[in-house]
Amino acid sequence: MPDDPCAQPACPGTIDPDGYCTECGLAAARPTGTASGTLSGTASGTLSGTASGIGTGLGVGTGRPSGAAGTGTASGPSTGVGSGAGGPGDPCGRDCGGTIDPDGYCDECGLAPLALAPATTGSAVSTGTEPYTPSGRSAASRSSRSGRSGRSGRSGRSRSGRTGSGSGPSVRVPASRSTPTARRGNLGAGLVTVPPVPPADPAAAVLVDPSVPERKRYCSSCELPVGREKNGRPGRPDGFCTKCGTPYSFTPKLRAGDLVGGQYAVLGCLAHGGLGWIYLAQDRRVSDRWVVLKGLLDTGDRDALAVAIAERRFLAEVDHPNIVRIINFVEYPDPRTGTVDGYIVMEYVGGKSLKDIASERRTPDGLRDPLPVEQAIAYALEALPALGYLHARGLVYCDFKIDNVIQSEDSLKIIDMGAVRRFDDDGPIYGTVGYQAPEIAAEGPSPASDLYTVARTLAVLTFDFQGYNSTYRYELPAQAEVPVLAEYESYYRFLVRATDPDPARRFGSAEEMADQLTGVLREVLSRRDGQARPAVSKLFGPELRVVDTELTGAPLDPAAATTALPLPRVDTDDPNAGLLAGLAGPPAEVLTALAAALTGAAGPSVELSLRALRARLELGDPAGAADGLAELEREHPEDWRVVWYRGLVALAAGRAEEAAESFDAVYDAFPGEPAPKLALAVCAELLGDWAEAAECYRLVAAVDRGYVGAAFGLARVRLADGDRAGAVAALEAVPESSAHYTAARIGAVRARLRGRPGSDPLGPDLTRCSAQLAALALDARRREELAVEVLDTALAWVLADPAQRSGTVEVLGHRGGERELRFALEQSYRVLARLSDRAEYRIEMVERANRARPRTWV
Repeated sequence: MPDDPCAQPACPGTIDPDGYCTECGLAAARPTGTASGTLSGTASGTLSGTASGIGTGLGVGTGRPSGAAGTGTASGPSTGVGSGAGGPGDPCGRDCGGTIDPDGYCDECGLAPLALAPATTGSAVSTGTEPYTPSGRSAASRSSRSGRSGRSGRSGRSRSGRTGSGSGPSVRVPASRSTPTARRGNLGAGLVTVPPVPPADPAAAVLVDPSVPERKRYCSSCELPVGREKNGRPGRPDGFCTKCGTPYSFTPKLRAGDLVGGQYAVLGCLAHGGLGWIYLAQDRRVSDRWVVLKGLLDTGDRDALAVAIAERRFLAEVDHPNIVRIINFVEYPDPRTGTVDGYIVMEYVGGKSLKDIASERRTPDGLRDPLPVEQAIAYALEALPALGYLHARGLVYCDFKIDNVIQSEDSLKIIDMGAVRRFDDDGPIYGTVGYQAPEIAAEGPSPASDLYTVARTLAVLTFDFQGYNSTYRYELPAQAEVPVLAEYESYYRFLVRATDPDPARRFGSAEEMADQLTGVLREVLSRRDGQARPAVSKLFGPELRVVDTELTGAPLDPAAATTALPLPRVDTDDPNAGLLAGLAGPPAEVLTALAAALTGAAGPSVELSLRALRARLELGDPAGAADGLAELEREHPEDWRVVWYRGLVALAAGRAEEAAESFDAVYDAFPGEPAPKLALAVCAELLGDWAEAAECYRLVAAVDRGYVGAAFGLARVRLADGDRAGAVAALEAVPESSAHYTAARIGAVRARLRGRPGSDPLGPDLTRCSAQLAALALDARRREELAVEVLDTALAWVLADPAQRSGTVEVLGHRGGERELRFALEQSYRVLARLSDRAEYRIEMVERANRARPRTWV
């Protein structure tokens, strides 16, 4: 309440009628929980054109409002997360005794009314029960792998035009169910180290001669150039628009030494952007801490005034470690006109903007050197939770770009909150061409349009994106023309989905986008240094089994490969999720239990039908599975799980090319997941495309060695392509902790020796195989079987050149001469004969032993 003591430590101030401390300027302590009320008011003014230009390194971009041409008026209630306590005159809901004023705030404590009930009007934050439809394609639609030419159907350069959406049905993805919370920064996601930006003296950032270049001067009303050079004479920084008569001023209103609000001592200007000058100041009442004051573009800009007022209201409650903190709102008279101007007081964030960091990277010949992909991804992963925090509170940021993100030491801050608005606001929209989503002019901003700006920022940081705000305003360059996109397929697919012209095809939430981007980061790093970086998938379970661990050389069995692939995790919101969690046993018994469940209380569901499809596939009945799939596709054609099973059914039936189309669609939707790549590798192997299969298997195995099927698959296609060393390396990369470690080591032994001609230099391989077999814990029969393979190969190698090779290596404890090897081989055959209970096998082993035995006198 007013006159209550401030809760900040060591602050002697009290709370004023506006709810802020008279000394430190901080807001009064607020009750915990979400309390977002109704904001009513009118913000009128001329609104035309779209944002243009790029802001300064301090993040106050020079973009102007975007929207349809004409006069834009925003009035009436604007509902955020939850609804407020009611309209004007209703009680505040706190113990202050105040009521809600016409602006939607308490006339005593100055805070928004407490949220009493769920919102019933305006835009609501998704709870996860309704799915988004991002850009993954179904089997009938084009995948990002085809064409490699970026997004087609570009809409030209119309200032208000909207790009058409992609063709074909989409893979449906459920929205994130969790609510983002404020958290400590984790720059690099624990995966990559980002070079820190050392702190600098804030006073050194003050501009010596603050001025706005003439090329950036525009009328805030009609958008036409003002203050430009004429007849060799410099343009006036202050004056009136010659077209519409609106006054303009690009001269700083505050000077060094001004004491704003009796508290903030101005040192000078830091930068100028779309919402005016920002100033560096010191808080004389709180330890001379550094703060930033942000003024308005000019005194006649009513839209900018409305933005500043709104910013003071709801942004004061934004509290996230990666978002600049709003401290206070103060007023100060303009020394030229005497009018009172408003200023937002924000925390000072020292460091460098991402624009500055990117600009400083240059090649020896002076060309721009883009950031490493992993560093740019680390920045995006730090910013996405902050955007998710805003979205969960019914807010959109609108103008995310490299200018508006600052790295300070090893943390990141999103600055310049002037463009932030509620989901259902009707006021002016601020943004920047080249970052802003194509639907903004027609549909307004949304969480999907915020995520679009993050992807565009990634593109600007990671390659020389010339024409990003003109030729490629709403699309990406052709993949083949950009080396980093050609090198990292998953990163390219991520950008394609995140910048899809149709908002419904993009990522459904900041959390979902961050999950997939983290997967892409793991892949980028593992490809670079060979270190595995496994993670548990939220979408897929582990692979179910590993096929062809014997490396027989026979063609891969499609049915066996199908039942080995990972399956989608059961949706916990499915009415039959509990039943399915306890369902196990042979597939025939599972089908019986599922049939009984269909008549139960829960009734049929997607997960129940998918489990039946799986049982059919395990029974070797792809035709029966296809019948069940047809019914699911009629009812849920875009459900990504149905598309996945469509691929499984086609693969089991031997239609690998058709299966690849479905798996490719899921890869489009989830570029950070290993499972779609593993499925595509299997399809490529069956189609005889060794290079494509090897690339997909390698991507999976490099990131997560737990996918042992990828290691064996890579070994198979390497051997088929004549790359014996590559096959051995793939199998020896299987970790000792894996249940398939022994099988992989045995496979490596066989890959080293099978099919080797006697002319090959086998000595080192024989030594290595002997050491590996000695280290394995094998049963007696398996050990002797492998010993026979090694000894037989060694004998053939020695006999090819006895004079040079005899006795040069030791094999399984025996000197590598012909006589020693024959005795060892004979002994292994006789041991195998004793271990067998089959008469025919024993006879065969004895005969082999006799043939292997060297000539003797007895």
